[in-house]
Amino acid sequence: MRWNLRMAAAERGIWKSTEMRRRLADAGLEISAGKMSALWTSTPTTIRLDDLDVICAVLECSPADLLLREPERVRNRQPAREAQGGPATPITPRLGRHRSLPPA
Repeated sequence: MRWNLRMAAAERGIWKSTEMRRRLADAGLEISAGKMSALWTSTPTTIRLDDLDVICAVLECSPADLLLREPERVRNRQPAREAQGGPATPITPRLGRHRSLPPA
C-alpha cells in the first residue's frame, strides 16, 4: 500500500501540512507537529481508524483515495518466497480444535 495523503490534500487545495493540521484540529483531531509531519511525508505503519475517519471527512474523500494498492509489489514478492523454499500454494488452516501447524 502507498499512502496518498499529500496528493489527496493537494487535489483539494491544501498544499501545506500546517494547513492540513489546522483543518484536522477544527474537525476535532489534535495532531502534534511531529506526527503531522510524518503523515505528510511518509507512509504510516499504523493509523487509528478514528483518525482516518476524520482525515477523510476533512478531505471529503474515502480511505481508497488515501491508501493506494500496489499489486506489482505483491507480485514481486511472490517469486522470492518460492525461491526460498516456501510453499507454492497457500496454506489453509483447518478450523476448530485440530488446527494445522504453521509452516516451519
